[in-house]
Amino acid sequence: MRRTQLPADGRRTAEEESLMKRFHVHVSVGNLKQSIQFYTELFGSQPSVLKSDYARWMLDDPRVNLAISQRGAALGVQHLGIQAEDRAELEEVYGRLQSANGPVLEEGVTTCCYAKSEKSWIEDPQGVQWETFLTTGESTVYGHDPVRTEPVKAQEATCCAPNCCSPQAA
Repeated sequence: MRRTQLPADGRRTAEEESLMKRFHVHVSVGNLKQSIQFYTELFGSQPSVLKSDYARWMLDDPRVNLAISQRGAALGVQHLGIQAEDRAELEEVYGRLQSANGPVLEEGVTTCCYAKSEKSWIEDPQGVQWETFLTTGESTVYGHDPVRTEPVKAQEATCCAPNCCSPQAA
């Protein structure tokens, strides 16, 4: 993955901007093998990560991180997200979360989806879960399930980590 440092003036060129941040979609599937075949044909590319319960494509055209998993969650789009390329981008996107007028769940450093990352969550007005994250490395274990099963309520004074750790929690 291409990493870019911010220039001294803090601005990126249009070309650099087009290579930053990656849209993320995680879909729960009923038949992983069939879904891998479908998305491999659709994207003309093999998954960059392939496990017994999970696959991920890191595409440059379109610039998307598509993950699919078969872990007992309801079928369909599980959540959406924005993947930052570096710490500066993560801080920028986190600032946007803070301005979005919703409670932000700061998950912090975690292992999820066979990757080590730092992330935060928010829900849009319709209840669609969005994560913002920076991947810092790979993991040999799936880790925590990335989606909360109960929405974060605005009246909650304290936050907890996303419902995690097992397929049953999703």
